[in-house]
Amino acid sequence: MCFGVYIGNKQIGFARIATDYTVFAYIMDVFIDPIYRGKGYSKRLIKTIIEDEELSNCKVWLLRTSDAHGLYRQFEFRALDNPELVMERLL
Repeated sequence: MCFGVYIGNKQIGFARIATDYTVFAYIMDVFIDPIYRGKGYSKRLIKTIIEDEELSNCKVWLLRTSDAHGLYRQFEFRALDNPELVMERLL
């Protein structure tokens, strides 16, 4: 599932969600054009995503970020409660 942020016909932002529409939603590839950062577009994008009706049944939301923790905390994201239960495979 993809979301875009537009000013007129110009796309300035993007995010995509991997989801089963029932249990989980994984937010990835969130991007706002650097020229438009700091103007609230990322907040509007994340708000739109988490309020989307098609995703309303998802109970587990995940994402990875290296630098936007403050943004996601505004939407109740936090560090894992039980990181020992989560595994990953990096190639």
